[in-house]
Amino acid sequence: MKSFQKRNPIPIALVGISVLLLGFIAALNSEDLPVIGGGTTYTADFSEASGLQEDNDVRVAGVKVGKISEIKLDGDKVRISFKVKDAWLGDKTSAAIKIKTVLGQKYLALDPQGQRTLDPSATIPRERTMSPFDVLDAFRGLSQTVDDIDTTQLAKSFDVITETFADTPADVKGALTGLSRLSDTIAKRDSQLSSLLANTRQVSQTLVDRDAEFQKLLADGNKLLGEVAKRKEAISALLDGSRNLATQLKGLVDDNDAQLDPVLAQLDQLTSMLQRNQDALGQGIARFAPFIRVFTNTIGNGRWFDNYICGLVLPSFGPINDKGCYEK
Repeated sequence: MKSFQKRNPIPIALVGISVLLLGFIAALNSEDLPVIGGGTTYTADFSEASGLQEDNDVRVAGVKVGKISEIKLDGDKVRISFKVKDAWLGDKTSAAIKIKTVLGQKYLALDPQGQRTLDPSATIPRERTMSPFDVLDAFRGLSQTVDDIDTTQLAKSFDVITETFADTPADVKGALTGLSRLSDTIAKRDSQLSSLLANTRQVSQTLVDRDAEFQKLLADGNKLLGEVAKRKEAISALLDGSRNLATQLKGLVDDNDAQLDPVLAQLDQLTSMLQRNQDALGQGIARFAPFIRVFTNTIGNGRWFDNYICGLVLPSFGPINDKGCYEK
């Protein structure tokens, strides 16, 4: 058997490059692999997509178990493919598109029912799926519809109808008169209604454009509330410890009340005496300062006193000055 060094390097290089390419392709499509991928793929038919998008969450009882992998039109229905991992689905499982946030983001909610496991090749029919009503789309459609209405022509039409039925009974005439007044009111408020609907459309579009930011804001708020909930026990323990400490201190004061009263009384007498003699103490300290300065100079040469005493030497030892001190 040939050693590795004696083999032809070209086939080895080709095999190595092929292995690297296969590994790279497998890494890019890791979620589609059967073992380490994103789970089992299922399909469901809906009457409409209702704003659901690829990579949106798939949830069971509010817990994320997968995500949407594909949305495509299949005849008169929408077929949605999704992956589910670590969750059991029965053969009677129902699916519904629900609103995840107030900004209109959707997710696919599954209700696992049935006795047997759902076959991945079996599509969940439209009888067991449900699509929500999109409020933002409804407002946008309403604003567009109102913009297309000629309110002036509508008011004239109501006026013509009123004149046509002028000789009708009082009840019909009153109803038509009310319609005429309603049309006049709509015509007079046309600019205000248009402005209101335009602002509504602008607000809804802004919310849709800023969906990611609002979603992040809500997620951060949830994290903050989660941290507060986690700290709840610590804060409760701190308050309980503070209350216990106050109780212990109160008991300590009560137990030593007999001993503390005389000490506090004597301390009060001492402070009162110091307060009464404050001026005298101040004067004594001020006058004591020169003595300290002179005394410091006296012992400044070491561990002895440096003094000069006059009048203790006899005149016979030498001349004495006029102060009675001996002079050399």
